[in-house]
Amino acid sequence: MAEQGFFFQAFVYLAAAVIAVPIAKRLGLGSVLGYLIAGMAIGPFGFGLIGEEGKDVLHFAEFGVVMMLFLIGLELQPALLWRLRKPILGTGGLQVASTAALIAALAMLLGLPWQASVAVGLTLSLSSTAIVLQTLSEKGLMKSEGGQTAFSVLLFQDVAFVPMLAVFPLLAAGGGRAGSVSESPGTEAVVGQAADAAGQAADAAGQAGEAAGHATDAAGHATTWVEGLSAGSQTLMVLGAVIAIVLVGRYLIRPAFRVIAGTGLRELFTAAALLLVIAIALLMTQVGLSPALGAFLGGVVLANSEYRHELEGDLEPFKGLLLAVFFIAVGASVDFGLISRNPASIAFLVGGLIVLKALVLFTLGRVFRMGLDQNLLFTFALAQGGEFGFVLFSFADQIGVVPADTIGLLIAVVATSMALTPVLMVVNERLVQPRFGTRRTEDQEADEIDEEGTVIIVGFGRSGSVIGRFLRANGVKPTVLDHDSDRVESLRALGLKVFYGDGSRPDLLRAAGAENARLLVVAVDDQDVIRKIVELAEKYFPHLKVLVRVAGRPEAYDLLDRGMEHLYRDGVETALRMGVDALRFLGRPAYQVQRASKTFFKHDEDSVRALGRMRHDRAAYFSAARERISALEELMLSELEWEEEERDAGWDTDSLREDFRDDYA
Repeated sequence: MAEQGFFFQAFVYLAAAVIAVPIAKRLGLGSVLGYLIAGMAIGPFGFGLIGEEGKDVLHFAEFGVVMMLFLIGLELQPALLWRLRKPILGTGGLQVASTAALIAALAMLLGLPWQASVAVGLTLSLSSTAIVLQTLSEKGLMKSEGGQTAFSVLLFQDVAFVPMLAVFPLLAAGGGRAGSVSESPGTEAVVGQAADAAGQAADAAGQAGEAAGHATDAAGHATTWVEGLSAGSQTLMVLGAVIAIVLVGRYLIRPAFRVIAGTGLRELFTAAALLLVIAIALLMTQVGLSPALGAFLGGVVLANSEYRHELEGDLEPFKGLLLAVFFIAVGASVDFGLISRNPASIAFLVGGLIVLKALVLFTLGRVFRMGLDQNLLFTFALAQGGEFGFVLFSFADQIGVVPADTIGLLIAVVATSMALTPVLMVVNERLVQPRFGTRRTEDQEADEIDEEGTVIIVGFGRSGSVIGRFLRANGVKPTVLDHDSDRVESLRALGLKVFYGDGSRPDLLRAAGAENARLLVVAVDDQDVIRKIVELAEKYFPHLKVLVRVAGRPEAYDLLDRGMEHLYRDGVETALRMGVDALRFLGRPAYQVQRASKTFFKHDEDSVRALGRMRHDRAAYFSAARERISALEELMLSELEWEEEERDAGWDTDSLREDFRDDYA
C-alpha cells in the first residue's frame, strides 16, 4: 500500500505539471505560474489529490534551490562576484533593513508586541529565491542589470536568514506570544524551549539549506558541530568550513573528477556531481550556515573548472524537476479555506506587502541609479514573500514569539504573494514596461526620413551594420531604420546615416521608400518583430525581395512555412570560415577547402528546406537528418578522393565557372 501511495502521488504531481505548464506557456504566463496553478488544483483546497504530506514534499523539493544556486555559482567567475559586492552588501543590506523596519512599525501599529513585530518584519523582508531566479532565467533576464541586482539582493537574503534564526529565540525570551509568559517557568526555560524549537525547525527545513545549525536528533541531542560552542568558536568553525570548500574545490575535486571521467561511465559522473552538492549542503548545515549559500560558493570555486559544463548538464535535470515539485507544493500550500474566511484581511495584507516592498525596492533602485526599465524589473521581481518565510514562521510559532492565529494568516499571505510573483512579472512586461519603462523610446517620435534607396535595412546591430557598410563600400547607399535610440545616436556620431524608427510600422517603411525599393533586409533579433515585418512586406509591398537574418533552424522553419526563401542563419557563414581556416592550417590546398565549404553550405541549405517540412514528425525528422549527414560525409569524402587522384594542386576553373553561373545567373 505504501508503494502504491508513493506511485500515486508521483503520478499526481507529474500529471498536474504536464497538463498545466503547457497551457500556461501557451498563454504566455511562464512555467512557474503553471506549476503553482497545478499545485493549487491538486492541493487540499482544490481537488484534494494531495494532503498534508505536501508540506514534507515542499521541504524535500527545496533541495532544488540548493542545486540552482550551485549552478548559478558555476556561471559566475570570482571576479564577477567581486564586482557584485556593492549590490550584494549595499542594495541587499538596505533592502532587508529598511523593509524589516517598515513592516515592524506597521505591525506595531496594528497591535502586535514589538518582539512579534520585529520577527514579522524580518521574515517578510525576504523574497523567493526559487521563483524569482527561475522566472528571470526563463525570460532570459538574469544577465540584465535588474536581474543581476535582484540576484545580489537574494544572495544577501540567504546570508541574512542565518542570523534571523539566531535572533528569534532572543525575541521569544524577551517577550513573545501574548499569554505565553505566564505559562513559562522562567527565562531560562523559555530560552531552552527556543533552542529545542530551533532544532525542530532546522530539521524540518532539511536539505533546502534553511537549517541554521540547530538540528537535533530524535532524542533531542545536538547533532551540529557548532551547537554549544562559544561565539568565537562558532565563527572559527564557519570560516574553516568555507576555507575547506575553497581548498577542496580547487585542489581535490578536479583530480577526483578526472579519475571518475576516466572510467567512461556517465552515471558515475552524475552520481559524483550529486554527491558534491549534497556534501556541501551537509557541511553547511553542520556549521550553522545555509546549504544554499554553501552550494553557491562551491559553484563559484568550480567556475573555472574544465568539468563545469559537464556538471551543469548532469545537475540541470535534477534541479529542474525538484524546483517543479517545489513550485507545485507551494501552490498546494495556499490555504484557500483560510483565505475564504478572511478575504478582506488577506487581500489587504498581500496588497500591502507587495506595495510596501515595491516602494522600498523602487526607491533603492533610484538611489543606486538604475535605469527606469531595469528598476521596474528589479521592483516587480522581488515584491513578494519568500520560501524562508515558511521556516521562520514555523519556528516563530514553536517558540511563541508570534501569536498562533497571526502565524496562520501570515503564512497564507506569504504563499499567496509567492503565487502572484509570475503574474506581477507578466504585468510588468506587458502593461508597465510598454507604458513607463520604455517611455524615453516610445515618446521619441520617429525621424523624418529624407531619402529613399533601392535597399532598406531594418536593424543596424552587429549583422545589420556589416551588411550596411559592405553595401556602402560597393556604391549602394541603403536606407537604415533602427528602433534603439542610443544605438542610432552612437552610429550618427560615427558618421553613419541611420534613422530612428520602428521598422514594423507600415507608414515608416513607406516613408523609407518601400514602394520603390527593390530589397528589404531584416536584421533585427526579435523573432516576433521579424514575423511582423515579413507579414507587412507581404501585405503592403509584395514586390520587395525580402532577405531575413534568423537565429537558427527553428526560426528558419517558421519563416519557410510562410513562403520566405531568402533566409540567412546567424553564424553559419562565420562557422564555415573558421572551418575553412582550420583545414588550411592543417595543410589542405585552398581550392580543395573552398570547394568543400561550398558543397557543405549548399547541402546544409537544402537540408533546412527539406527537413523543415517534416519537423513535426520527430521520428521521420531524425531519420532523415541522419541520412543527410551520412550522405554529406560520403559525398565530401568521395570528392576529396577524386580530387587527389585526378587533379593537381591548381584551381578547378571549370567547376568554379559552373558554380559562378549557378550562383549569379
